[in-house]
Amino acid sequence: MAKEESSKETHWEPQIVAFCCRHCAYAAADLAGGLRLAYPPSVKVFELPCTGRLDVLHVLRTFEDGADGVMVAG
Repeated sequence: MAKEESSKETHWEPQIVAFCCRHCAYAAADLAGGLRLAYPPSVKVFELPCTGRLDVLHVLRTFEDGADGVMVAG
């Protein structure tokens, strides 16, 4: 049983939610995809019209839903 637990710990990846501005950070993420640069599948990117419109309740809800980290990029 200890071997199973240790193998789970070594393969753990944090679940990250990224809130990105449509004109800045999301455009950069889209360009990176076009250049075939990869990022882990544990990172979920959400496009916003502007990060200034992001409410703190959305960030808190993201943690409640199981995210390990939140990134806000404008």
